[in-house]
Amino acid sequence: MDVLVMVEEGPDPSPVLARVDSVPATHAHERRARDVVTLYGTPSSDSLALALAAVVESRRSADGDEGCFRHLGVWPGRGAVGDTAWRDRDTGEMRTVDLDIPFEVLSSTASRLTNQCGRLIQRLVAGLAMPDWPEGMWRAISISFNPEPQPAVAGNGMSVDAMLASVREAERFTYEYEGD
Repeated sequence: MDVLVMVEEGPDPSPVLARVDSVPATHAHERRARDVVTLYGTPSSDSLALALAAVVESRRSADGDEGCFRHLGVWPGRGAVGDTAWRDRDTGEMRTVDLDIPFEVLSSTASRLTNQCGRLIQRLVAGLAMPDWPEGMWRAISISFNPEPQPAVAGNGMSVDAMLASVREAERFTYEYEGD
């Protein structure tokens, strides 16, 4: 994933932590899709991890469609709220779908990202918070990272592999019982 992380210090204190926007690839051979994360206020590892989690989860919700635009606001305690838009290949019409990623999902993904790439997140925050950025220049740093995919989880919180092992074990006992 290619992500441009920027810091914007707005005059009004706002409860929104960050904005996440996608820039789809024009052609697969020319340029990869990129996400732009804009952090508001003083950057922190927690706010950056939540914003990067919104990038990961919004891409997951788009099912890997590189041609869609996504616009999300990341809110503390609420999650990520926004929409995704794309041009229908058959009709040519513009389609949109609302996105609402719960805070619990963002927190879980942010925690996983912090475990996987905590040093990268810390270095990025340190670079964005440096006091010697030239006057009037945007504080922005590009990063590329590939988070490890999250293991699939069944509805009861059990991993799919663990659930399948449990079912196989139950079937083994059923066959042994019926065979006696």
